[in-house]
Formats: sequence, structure tokens, C-alpha cells
Amino acid sequence: MSISTTWSINQMVHTVADGGVFSIYWSAVGANSEGPEIASDGGQLFVEYDASSPSFVPYADLTQDEVLGWVWETQGFDKAGIETTLTEKVQKQIDVNTTTADGLPWDA
Repeated sequence: MSISTTWSINQMVHTVADGGVFSIYWSAVGANSEGPEIASDGGQLFVEYDASSPSFVPYADLTQDEVLGWVWETQGFDKAGIETTLTEKVQKQIDVNTTTADGLPWDA
């Protein structure tokens, strides 16, 4: 059994005229590779852009990996902390599911 975290960009809002992204919706899902246990987190990040900058990448040319990098590099964003919290939440579910059972004895 292993617990892994999958990061995603779920939505972005951009300016049509220049393709500048200013709002990013992200999510992270921790999951047990061998069971149904999952936990998730997510949020919205507002970013500023400068369309005249040499490093500017317009909306149409962005990749998910690039945008995730923006999210993770944001000052104060705690990627490792989020992954740790999700892993702990999934592990708690696994612990409960392996030590408890439900049902009715007469339905066996």
C-alpha cells in the first residue's frame, strides 16, 4: 500500500485580449493505491502578470506543469505541508477501515 498525491489545475481565468492568466484554481488529492481512502484540498490563487515581460507565457501556450510550478512557488504556499496533511488524513481512514467493520449480524 502506498499513499500518493495528485496535483491538478482545475480552472484558470484569463484576459482574452492578451492571454494573461490572473486566477488559478488548483487541487490536490491524496489516495490509497490499494483502497478507497482519499482526502483532498484545493484553492484559488490570484496572480499578477505583465504581458510585456520576456518571460510572459500566454494562456494558449501554458501547460499544467508550468502552472503548477507557479502555484508551488507562490510565497507562503506549503506544498510539502499539504501533502503531509493529505497523507495523514488518508492514513487515518486506512487505520479506521482496517480495525472496524459495519453491517448487521443477522444479514450475514
